[in-house]
Amino acid sequence: MRKCCQTVVGLLCVSVLFWSLSSVHGEPEKSASTAGVKKSASLPPESKQALSEFNSLIGGWRGVGMIKRNSRKGAWSEKAEWVWKFDPQQSGIAYEVEDGKFLKSALLSYDPEQKTYQLATVLPDGTKRDYSGMLEKDTLVLESQPDAEGAVYRISIRKLNEKRTLVLFEQRNQGQSFYYRLAEVGYTRAGTRLAASGSGGPECIVTGGAGTIAVSHKGKTYYVCCSGCKQAFEDDPETFIAEAKQKAEERRKQSQSR
Repeated sequence: MRKCCQTVVGLLCVSVLFWSLSSVHGEPEKSASTAGVKKSASLPPESKQALSEFNSLIGGWRGVGMIKRNSRKGAWSEKAEWVWKFDPQQSGIAYEVEDGKFLKSALLSYDPEQKTYQLATVLPDGTKRDYSGMLEKDTLVLESQPDAEGAVYRISIRKLNEKRTLVLFEQRNQGQSFYYRLAEVGYTRAGTRLAASGSGGPECIVTGGAGTIAVSHKGKTYYVCCSGCKQAFEDDPETFIAEAKQKAEERRKQSQSR
């Protein structure tokens, strides 16, 4: 009888041990299965709407930087690319610069509470500088906090049209009330003309920008505007398809009410 009880207790202990191990090993699988959904849904609707103002920037650009306007002295050439980025920690529009003199990379985001745009930049020497500001008509004006010497920096991103964009770099020293020009980069869109949203071309199912890359789901073709949106769509296609259907229905209702 005593041996029988010991056997039963032993079996119960083994069962509990296996159940505990399966629960521990099951958790990472559950997290991994939902990682894609969390990643693609990490950008709040209000932030996504505010950032969609810059859909026309998505893609590659050829830039010419000038210290003085219309002067080739000290001028340089650079390349840039704007790509949507969906990440639980850092979501927004990534701005990557090749051979830039004033920027190496940046991430443009939007703060719904403060109603301001944020630009987290990495300078060519690897140091970081953060900016915040607002969209004024067709120009996004962003300012940094004073540095250790009291200098304040300003970046102005002006969208001229779908082919041309200007990025102006300025500085204001401690005790000064005015900014002076550091340099300006004039960008021309690389490659052929991209279709603009609303011009009859395909629309990005993720952000509503110009759809230039074909993706498919359940045998149906959709379009996205960049590699970031492609990854987001592939992570959670059902969510973006549902959002696109909802937007289409809202547009239909608005057109009927006019």
